[in-house]
Amino acid sequence: MTAPPAGSEDFYCAEALTGRTPVVKIRETVEVLAFRHTRPSFETHIVVIPKRHIPSFLDLSIRPAELLALLDVVREVAAQVVSETGACRIQTNLGRYQDTQHLHWHVFSGDRLS
Repeated sequence: MTAPPAGSEDFYCAEALTGRTPVVKIRETVEVLAFRHTRPSFETHIVVIPKRHIPSFLDLSIRPAELLALLDVVREVAAQVVSETGACRIQTNLGRYQDTQHLHWHVFSGDRLS
């Protein structure tokens, strides 16, 4: 894991990857962690993140092999969610829609929680 720049807002590096905030792990590899969202918006809501700090999908320093490793875990988690619930959505956010400045994908299914 690499640390984000000082002063950046990165819940995933500061909390999830350090264990400061406990997470329910769904899948973990050397480069990627998938876990149940700590504040889910849907009945099933999983977050998939690279362990290395990457600010967003638009970051051009991302390495192709690293992106493939990340997308492979997204695919595995999505397949599991589809198997369990019958459907899922995959989403990443950019710009002002990205609350945490760390590349991440949401894999979610079911009704929106209030």
